Amino acid sequence: MLRAQRGKESKERFLWTLEMACETECRPLGVFTCQLCALTAPYSYVGQKPPDTQSVVLLEESYVMKDPFTSDKDRFLILGSKCSLCSRLVCVGPECSLFYSKRFCLPCVQENIDAFPQEIRQDLEKRKVPSKRPASQPSSRT
Repeated sequence: MLRAQRGKESKERFLWTLEMACETECRPLGVFTCQLCALTAPYSYVGQKPPDTQSVVLLEESYVMKDPFTSDKDRFLILGSKCSLCSRLVCVGPECSLFYSKRFCLPCVQENIDAFPQEIRQDLEKRKVPSKRPASQPSSRT
């Protein structure tokens, strides 16, 4: 009887420890917020070598979250990082930043456009082309 009681307590203690470890591992460090578009997402790591990855080293210190769409521990999503010029926190979205050896927010890119190669300038011009609105949608001008 005493053995059975101890076995039950050990199992309960093990399950409690496992549950606490999962909560600690799954708990985000904070919430990433892009200072340009206000995208918010919980992040679980900041740095260049995300946990549970074998040989991945990011080219910049990034805010990273575990990929919520897979159970693979080594899968992650890069949310964003700091602009290397103004230190603004920006997401990796093409309307907020670009990576050219370092992360740059688009306002800093526009201010320093002459410092970037022609290919980057051409890419930015392509981004500016507005998408065509379907005829059924009214114009925003009234």
